Amino acid sequence: MLREAIDRCPDGEWLNRDRKNAFWQVAYHVLFFTHLYLQPNETAFVPWSQHHGENDGTTGEPYSKAQVLEYWSFVDQAVDSAVDAIDLGSPESGFWWYKMSKLEHQFVNIRHVQHHGAQLADRLRSAADIGIKWVSSGPVSS
Repeated sequence: MLREAIDRCPDGEWLNRDRKNAFWQVAYHVLFFTHLYLQPNETAFVPWSQHHGENDGTTGEPYSKAQVLEYWSFVDQAVDSAVDAIDLGSPESGFWWYKMSKLEHQFVNIRHVQHHGAQLADRLRSAADIGIKWVSSGPVSS
């Protein structure tokens, strides 16, 4: 759903600064932190090769939609192996600013993606009447 929101964002909305953060900034932010939090800890994190700016990369020159979609693909391809490697039984998140277990931290990571995915979907609906389809893992049984 996040990918569809990024892909369907009209050019005029991508850089629009009517809100505190432009669409590209929110999209890059959620990908950056998803990527970061798939690591065992902050030290293990290697930023994406096209990362620029400070911290989460949302300062400085905007990323193009093509760049953000490329980063989305990079993160998406990393998820399965990263989750397989995570010690979900660890009592520590691996990040000093999160005082929780690694499992709970991954729930926070998932929720973060959902939050910003919904935020971007809402922007598209408001700005251009573009709806984002719900994606499920399989057929819904009745």
